[in-house]
Amino acid sequence: MTDTNFDLSRRSFLDRVLMAAAGAGMTAAAPWAAIAAGTAAATSDRVRIGVIGTGDRGRTLIQNINKTRNCMVAAICDNYEPHLTKARPYVGANTPVYADHRAMLEKGGLDALVIATPLNLHAKHVLDGFDAGLHVWCEKAMARTIPDCSAMVKRSQDSRKILQIGHQRMFHPTYLNALRRAKAGEIGSLTQIRASWHRNNSWRRPVPAGVSDRQINWRLYRDSSAGLMTELATHQLQVGNWFFDAVPTRVMGSGSICFWKDGREVYDHVALIYEYAGGRKLIYTSLLNNARYGCEEQIQGSKGTIEPELGRIFQEVPPKVLALQRMQKDVARGKKRAVPIGGATWFPELPVTTPGESLGWGEYDETMLQFEGFGEAVRANRALPGLLAQAYAASVASLLGEQAMDRGEALTWPTSLVTI
Repeated sequence: MTDTNFDLSRRSFLDRVLMAAAGAGMTAAAPWAAIAAGTAAATSDRVRIGVIGTGDRGRTLIQNINKTRNCMVAAICDNYEPHLTKARPYVGANTPVYADHRAMLEKGGLDALVIATPLNLHAKHVLDGFDAGLHVWCEKAMARTIPDCSAMVKRSQDSRKILQIGHQRMFHPTYLNALRRAKAGEIGSLTQIRASWHRNNSWRRPVPAGVSDRQINWRLYRDSSAGLMTELATHQLQVGNWFFDAVPTRVMGSGSICFWKDGREVYDHVALIYEYAGGRKLIYTSLLNNARYGCEEQIQGSKGTIEPELGRIFQEVPPKVLALQRMQKDVARGKKRAVPIGGATWFPELPVTTPGESLGWGEYDETMLQFEGFGEAVRANRALPGLLAQAYAASVASLLGEQAMDRGEALTWPTSLVTI
């Protein structure tokens, strides 16, 4: 399979890329691929989804569900009327609208739920969905606490209902190709991953009359969010675990409210080190007052580097001989030549500026693709393998990182997690 295979329209991705991947070793890295590829997607049998939470993210999810071949939005719910008003144009005119999710569940007529509510409500809404006999897709991070994450996994297992978490990079063709090439050894032994998600805004939203700041800006308060760790870092911790094919052994870090001193409770600047077996490390930083380096991951191996967010792979080039080392060899051989006293010759470890090789880009939408995968899983009543384990580990890692920063000490990986 060549990189050209990844330059596909989003409509043909599951049909063509995953079937090709099944015969090219991709299933070892993305075990859900073979199942998703081998399932027909008849538009006459669409999965009926109720969406709880129609804020900015919820409306984006609705629009992506609308693009799928195998899912449809059959009901929407939000306890904040302005969000419902904004969501109505994206659903059919006769689509039921609810202010209370319990009324939506009691009404019935659904196969699955999509949860896009504030983080501290995820566990309740997911568990209520399972109690109603529905499959559930939930936004990342999973929940506000590690025990709640575990409870969601356990209830999914006990109810034999699917729980899929919104880690769309596992459906991104460029990331899948990057993972395939890393597993094939193209960049050698992986020893370090550097990841960052930097923005330059306060994350604070205007608060309309009649609602509280905590309702609108829930990401800024500890009871409802872990801030950067659950809203951003979870994505990239999943990528790190994915490429290392492991979970961390321990984490240490430092967090602070460094710039936006506006009454928020969550850190606006975090820096952490996640250690993995064999001395491997994931170094993670995130801040809200400088966007120069934005969102990126650098997968570093002994033979090269992969930057999946940029869609590039770089082969490692042996460094040039230092000028002083060359002069030493010349003296030993009795040779004479001019010796530069400045310039790049003295700094062979300057950043590599070569363009690298493309990992493939195309007209696809990984957020839509994950819903097509979810739809196939619901129709087959079989979870796409590997997805929940990845999401669970990523959420635990993000929350453990928050605890390590709060305590100012290194914390080891929990031993009491649910086995998936």
